[in-house]
Amino acid sequence: MIKKIIIDSIYFFLRVFGGKGFSNRLYGPFVLLKFFFWQKILRINSETKWPVHFTSRIKAPSKITKGTRNPGMAIGCYIDGRNGIVIGENVWIGPRVSLISKNHNKNDYTKYINQKSIVIGDDCWIGANAIILPEVNLGNHVIVAAGAVVTKSFTQNNIVIGGNPAKIISHTVEYSK
Repeated sequence: MIKKIIIDSIYFFLRVFGGKGFSNRLYGPFVLLKFFFWQKILRINSETKWPVHFTSRIKAPSKITKGTRNPGMAIGCYIDGRNGIVIGENVWIGPRVSLISKNHNKNDYTKYINQKSIVIGDDCWIGANAIILPEVNLGNHVIVAAGAVVTKSFTQNNIVIGGNPAKIISHTVEYSK
């Protein structure tokens, strides 16, 4: 009974002082408290409204639309949302994943190109060290293999992609929730 009161009190504190993302019960209360300390006290990724690992970097979090899971919870992620990123429901993002939505101009490296947002469908899994580049659109239940470099869109559902540049490796069955 005491343990439940303590845990509920931590969630209440995080919801009031941390914002909407800190009330997510997918993660334990002490994990969220740790992220709260890094972001709100030490000011690492402080502009991000959801929990982010202190080794991850989030650029332009206001242009990132996230689903039920929090991008950047794994170690060493780099998420650049300056051209926008839309992440679907139940998207798992592994460690050291890079989502890069903005690219340099080929004729003048000091300028950036405005491009379409990265769109990631529902129930996707992005493996460790994968890189997703600007304008990529992934369908539902797309598994991106570890180390893959995704340079073009894969709008089909239920596929596994991998390699550099990424290509379809195999097909999967419908995702079961």
